[in-house]
Amino acid sequence: MEIEIKDLYVALPDGKEIVKGVNLKIKNNEFHVIMGPNGSGKTTLAKVIMGYPSLKILKGDILVDGKSIKELKPDERAKLGLFLQFQNPVEIEGVGFVNFLRAAKEANTGSTTDIKQFMGEIRAYTDKLAITNGIIGRSLNHGFSGGEKKKAEVLQMAVLKPKLAILDEPDSGLDIDAIKVVAQNINEISEAQKTGLLVITHYSRILSYMKPQFVHVMANGKIVAEGGGELIAQLEKDGYESVISEGEQKRGKKK
Repeated sequence: MEIEIKDLYVALPDGKEIVKGVNLKIKNNEFHVIMGPNGSGKTTLAKVIMGYPSLKILKGDILVDGKSIKELKPDERAKLGLFLQFQNPVEIEGVGFVNFLRAAKEANTGSTTDIKQFMGEIRAYTDKLAITNGIIGRSLNHGFSGGEKKKAEVLQMAVLKPKLAILDEPDSGLDIDAIKVVAQNINEISEAQKTGLLVITHYSRILSYMKPQFVHVMANGKIVAEGGGELIAQLEKDGYESVISEGEQKRGKKK
């Protein structure tokens, strides 16, 4: 799968423009990271890729393998192979976590799931992610700790096997040990399934356990700097303000 975001402008329901001309291309099995301060438009970009209904595309397009997906519903985008791990997963009491995951898998694949094999797969990942088996009998995210919610989202990624996974702050709410566990599992899953990754984060700690190929810095609705691992090191050393200022100056000269 190849996804291309072309000159994308996005507004909130009240008309406030949040994404202001983003261009980004992610090819099969590539690992991209978007970093940036709060309010820079990172989460809005992730949501609009998945078809969040309240967001309005003012200009530009989102292409998957050369075809526009702007008019597709979120479930239709999921069936194409897109997956979004939410920054703040919603709690849904009364909807069993396992039943939800099974229904999602069957909806994506169009085939019936073998229960025994399915449960074995879930238990294998709960062990790898250091999630207690008690999660299996609970409602979706209901009563989960912040760390359990993020681990449960990674488990969903493992089971649903997307072609492109967008992970919005997979490190938030995690302690030091859990960050390492989550990062290692994301690495293993993406490598085994050849999943393209777009990881959104404020901090570089989780990236110390991962090897992103492409790093993008977003500010004020735009991508203002791009690079590789050296850009992460620069952000650690100089902070966002310096990197954003330098990036905007370069953009101004190009114009």
